[in-house]
Amino acid sequence: MKLKVKVLKLLAGRPVVVLHFNTAGKLSVRVDDRVLIERKTKSIVSVVDVSTGLLKENEIAVSNEVVKRLNLKDGDNVEVNIAEQPESIELIHKKLECHHLNKKEVHEIIQDIVKNALTETEIAYFVSAVYKCGMSMNEVRYLIDSIVSTGKKLKLKGKIADKHSIGGVAGNRTSPIVISICAAAGLTLPKTSSRAITSAAGTADVIETISRVDFSVKEIYKIFKKTNACLVWGGSLGLAPADDRLIQIEKLLHLDPEPQLLASILSKKIAVGSKYVLIDIPYGTSAKVSKKQALDLKEKFQNLGKDFDMNIKCVLTDGTNPVGRGIGPLLEIRDILSVLKRERKRPLDLEKKSIFLSGQLLEMTETTKKGDGEKLAEELLNSGEALRKFEEIISAQKGDINRAKNTKLSKFKKDIFAKTPGKIKSVNNKKINLIARLAGSPADKGSGIYLYKIRSDRVRKNEKILTIYSESKIRLKDAVDCYLKSKPIAYL
Repeated sequence: MKLKVKVLKLLAGRPVVVLHFNTAGKLSVRVDDRVLIERKTKSIVSVVDVSTGLLKENEIAVSNEVVKRLNLKDGDNVEVNIAEQPESIELIHKKLECHHLNKKEVHEIIQDIVKNALTETEIAYFVSAVYKCGMSMNEVRYLIDSIVSTGKKLKLKGKIADKHSIGGVAGNRTSPIVISICAAAGLTLPKTSSRAITSAAGTADVIETISRVDFSVKEIYKIFKKTNACLVWGGSLGLAPADDRLIQIEKLLHLDPEPQLLASILSKKIAVGSKYVLIDIPYGTSAKVSKKQALDLKEKFQNLGKDFDMNIKCVLTDGTNPVGRGIGPLLEIRDILSVLKRERKRPLDLEKKSIFLSGQLLEMTETTKKGDGEKLAEELLNSGEALRKFEEIISAQKGDINRAKNTKLSKFKKDIFAKTPGKIKSVNNKKINLIARLAGSPADKGSGIYLYKIRSDRVRKNEKILTIYSESKIRLKDAVDCYLKSKPIAYL
C-alpha cells in the first residue's frame, strides 16, 4: 500500500509509525504489530500505532527514527506492507525453555533487535528468558560477538584503558574522578556509560548536569583531539545498539541478568578499543552480588577478557553502604567536584575508593611501577592536575563545571532527624536507591538524597541525618513514606 508521509517530529526512541484506523484495517494490522516501510532502495521495520483524527486515510505519520533512516520529508510516498514475523521469535521461545543457543541463533536475535524486527514485548521475553535460564559461557561469548558486530567501533591512538563498576551501590561516583586522574597521567580513556538501570543515577546522568553526553562518533574524535578522554553516554554513539535496546527493557523490568551484564560491559569496551579494563565489583548484603557471586563474576570477566585479547583486572570492593554523600545526579556531581577541588568537607570515602581504583589502573597499564599507583593518583589530585583534566574534558563536551553550583536542587525537600541517639551500623543501598528514585532521580537532576551521616558516625537525638529532595510534593511524600516504612538506616 502506498501512503503519503506526514512528519510530526515524534521522538519515540525507536521506529514507530501511526496509521489511520481505516488504513490499519485494510492492512490487517493492529497496535504494536510490525510493518515494513520502503522508499527507493531503503527499508525499515516499524511498530504500528493507530489514530482516527490525526491523519487522513492516505497518510502515515512517522517517528524521527524512520525519517532519518529513509531520508524522508513531508509529502514523500512510501510503500507500506505487513512485516514478516522474524524467525528469532521461535529462538526466544527456545531460550524460554532453557535450551542452549548456538552462535548463529544468538546473532539472529541480536540482529533482529538492531533492525527493530522485534517488539519491546518480544525483547522483554528474551531478557526474562536469560534471567530465568542463564547462559553458558559460550552463549555469552556469542552474545558479545553479536553485539559488537552489529555496532560501530572507535579507532583511537594511545594506551587505551577504562574502568567500570557493575553498579548497585548508591552514590559511588568514582568513574569521573578515576578518569580524570588517569587521563592526567597520560592514558587514553574513552569512558562510555549507560544511564541508571537499578540505581538512582548512572555516570551519564551525573555528567549530564554540567555538559553534553550525547555525541556522534565524529564528534568523539574531535573531543579526543582536545583531550585524551571523554565521559559520554554510550547510547548516542551506536557502538552497541542491541545492548542499548536491551538496557531499555531491563529498566522497565527492573532486571539485570548476569549474562547480559557481562556482555554489555565487555562489548562496549571492545567497541572503543580498550586493552586495559579495571572492573569494580562491589559486594555485600545490600549490593547487587554476594562475595561468592562476586568471585564467580571476577573469574568470568577475566576468562572472557583472555578470549577477546583484553587485559582485565577485577577488584572486589565493599558494597554494603553508599559511597559519597550525594545520591542523585546533581548531588553526585557536587561530591565529585568536592573531591577534585580538595574541599575541606569532601566525602573521604569517595576519595579513598577513587584513589585506590586509579592506583590499580595506573599499575596494570605500567604507567607507574607496582605499589606506587595510589601515591601517583594522590599526587595528581593534590597538584590540581586531575581537576584541570576534568575541566578540559567537560569543556570539550560543551560543558561548564560551574553549572554544578549554579543549578538549584529540587524545590521540595524533607529533612529526616534521628529519633534516638546511637551509631550508624549500615545504610541499605537497595532501599536508599529506591527512595531516591521515588523522589524523582535520575530524571529530575536535582532530586535525590543527601546523607549527613554515614556508617560508623555517631548520631545525637534530633540530629539531621539526611535530606530528601524532589520536584513534586507527591513524589516527596512517596519517598518519605518509603523511608519510614523500609527503614534503610540501621543503628548499633
